[in-house]
Amino acid sequence: MVHFVGAGSGAPDLITLRGAELLKQADCVIYAGSLVNPALLGLVREGVPIYNSAHMTLEQVIEVVEQHHQAGKTVVRLHTGDPSLYGAIREQIDCLNEKQIPWDITPGVSSFCGAAAAAGEEYTLPGVSQSVIITRMAGRTPVPERESIASLAAHGATMVIFLSAGMLEALSKELLKGAYEMDTPAALVYKATWPEEQVVRCTVGTLAQTGQEYGISKTALVLVGDFLNHTYERSKLYHPGFTTEFRKGDGSL
Repeated sequence: MVHFVGAGSGAPDLITLRGAELLKQADCVIYAGSLVNPALLGLVREGVPIYNSAHMTLEQVIEVVEQHHQAGKTVVRLHTGDPSLYGAIREQIDCLNEKQIPWDITPGVSSFCGAAAAAGEEYTLPGVSQSVIITRMAGRTPVPERESIASLAAHGATMVIFLSAGMLEALSKELLKGAYEMDTPAALVYKATWPEEQVVRCTVGTLAQTGQEYGISKTALVLVGDFLNHTYERSKLYHPGFTTEFRKGDGSL
């Protein structure tokens, strides 16, 4: 069995109970060394082989998995955050399916959740934004044209932008082609939930300047939207005049 496990956003105690238990039971661990907190490897039993996939190709990863599977061993493939976001797990799963190697997925706390926690913010605010767009700038890995930053920015919704901290000037220009203005609130969240976590608030127009000033060019998320403004409507769910299945409103709405 191969277990794809989300390591969480950085802090070692943000891995799920299930994920931690799988690490403790693993006969082999392949982890995303450039992003996963190495403190998590302390959960692995002494003597268990540990591979850093930052130095491996897909073919090499699958070769290690196949060797251990044939020996009746359990493998944990440890991914940063939640494996379903920018984890490149689909191609691994397809290879495993071809080789008839069983697998499952244990979700994790994504860095976009960690970033909101670090900033003390709520992405979805009544009257402001009820949608969160998770995306990235086109770089060496392209994105479909219909999903360009400018196209998505047209919605004016909350945006969480991965893998783009090294392209802040270009990102700012693309955001301004949409519904955002120079003074639309933004934030750079560096290594959310890690000990060196840093949250720097700025605007869409000052993203590049802020990144340069604070030396942030990688391992950071870019948050964009008026949810950072702290102006919003009160939630109806907890309003005394709102009737729900569990509570009758007082008619004040």
